[in-house]
Amino acid sequence: MALAIFDLDNTLIAGDSDHLWGEWLCARGLVDADAFAARNTQFYADYRAGTLDIHAYLAFALAPLRGRSVAEVADWQRRFLADCIEPIMLPAARALIRGHRANGDTLLVITATNEVVTRPIVDALGVEHLIGCGVEVVDGVYTGEAVGVPSYREGKVDRLHSWLEERPGESLAGATFYSDSHNDLPLLKRVDYPVAVDPDPELAARAAASGWQVISLRG
Repeated sequence: MALAIFDLDNTLIAGDSDHLWGEWLCARGLVDADAFAARNTQFYADYRAGTLDIHAYLAFALAPLRGRSVAEVADWQRRFLADCIEPIMLPAARALIRGHRANGDTLLVITATNEVVTRPIVDALGVEHLIGCGVEVVDGVYTGEAVGVPSYREGKVDRLHSWLEERPGESLAGATFYSDSHNDLPLLKRVDYPVAVDPDPELAARAAASGWQVISLRG
């Protein structure tokens, strides 16, 4: 038994849930569509380029939650999952997860997307553990503030080590990490079995140079 660690966006699903969430909010008039969409698109471009200011992005992405109750946002989460995520779930990703579960591995998704967006998706995929960017709730209401170390780039490594410290029975020995993005190179370099999944060009080049396994879940 070992850790099977998965990135989420463009790895286990055929799209970026964070970007789609922004588009979904715009389409339903929950934000100022024109202004929000432009910034959402620019932040996504920054992410793909590896230049994202994660703190600025979280301040932007979480602002629509400010003052909203957990119950109200739960309704958004259900509708977003049905509208935008279920159509891009990948059968091969589900099979990959099932294979690791059958092997007795511990299943963990680690993502730079916030937990409001990702928790329902990870639950739907049947993965037990999630590390995502934390979101503050006070008295059942979202404050619009992020909490903790963002699980982005080197932050994924930091958050994973903290997670392991709380679970003495788990370790990185024999761990596998699946990702599509060069932003995940800090963690890919730390595991015994890095796997590039439908990788972006920079990760594809690094995987080829390093002899890492490359797979597709979209075939």
